[in-house]
Amino acid sequence: MAREPIPTWFFALAVVRQGRRFLAVHEREHGQSWSLPGGRVEPGEGFAAAALRETLEETGVPVVLEGILRVEHTVLPHGVARVRVIFAARPADDAPPKREADDDTLGAAWVTLEELATLPTRGDEVRRIFGAVADGAPVFPLSLLRAEGTPF
Repeated sequence: MAREPIPTWFFALAVVRQGRRFLAVHEREHGQSWSLPGGRVEPGEGFAAAALRETLEETGVPVVLEGILRVEHTVLPHGVARVRVIFAARPADDAPPKREADDDTLGAAWVTLEELATLPTRGDEVRRIFGAVADGAPVFPLSLLRAEGTPF
């Protein structure tokens, strides 16, 4: 018996850390709140490539992915699902965060947890994730994400 496909959205996010500071994005949408860089995985794109692309587009900072913090699968109302991979990352060089607004963001900045506490964020998630990383949350190898059929 044929089944209906389950509509699923795929997202890649990056927690970029440099010492005590985290890279945050000042969003144009969502009440102009602050969030971590990330976005939708485009057709034909993998999670890691999407995290690198989205972080560069939103912050102007090229990054190196160091591992995986979480893989999340959430069943949303009406039979829709969301899968998110949250990566741990570090800056690839000394490029400063972008300051100029564009169609998607108002800019980006390096913030400490104390500074983040004074900013409007998209929910409590940003504070929780950055705090968990600052407290030593486990980082899993990038090799956990593999294409189907890849040898072990």
